Amino acid sequence: MRLFLLIAACTAALPAAAQQAPAPQIAPGTPAPQPQATVIAEPVALLIAGFDADGDARVTRAEFDAGLKRSFDSADTGHIGSLGYIAYSDWSLRWMGDRNTLPSPFELDRDGDNKVSWAEFQDRFADIFARFDKNRDGVIERSELVTIRPPAFNPMGKRGRR
Repeated sequence: MRLFLLIAACTAALPAAAQQAPAPQIAPGTPAPQPQATVIAEPVALLIAGFDADGDARVTRAEFDAGLKRSFDSADTGHIGSLGYIAYSDWSLRWMGDRNTLPSPFELDRDGDNKVSWAEFQDRFADIFARFDKNRDGVIERSELVTIRPPAFNPMGKRGRR
């Protein structure tokens, strides 16, 4: 009798164990989803790429400095030589795509006056230029602006955000 109950219990459990989530179905004619990116660029790298004035896909130090000044001046509407944190946030949204990108205004404001001066801005971005100029030739090429990551990298876990 016990053997019969054991077999009956196992048999009843089989359909539940055999059920798996069905594979997602893609409607005919619908393109497959794009694979996960393995080449990424930081927002500041996109900013730097936008400084390429002559379209040769390289950013010289002169192009970088001119582009940085042009972007700063676009946010310094009062022409006072500094940006308050809100103006810096507006600059970040316009030039890097989001108000919360790095470097943050707190990182740039070295003297703690709640403003980012042109000198503070320029000093921090000089460090950023040096970080991206990996071969130290005074020019940033596109290959120096991208990061390669393994395909399995997923900082959001299995489900991720959309």
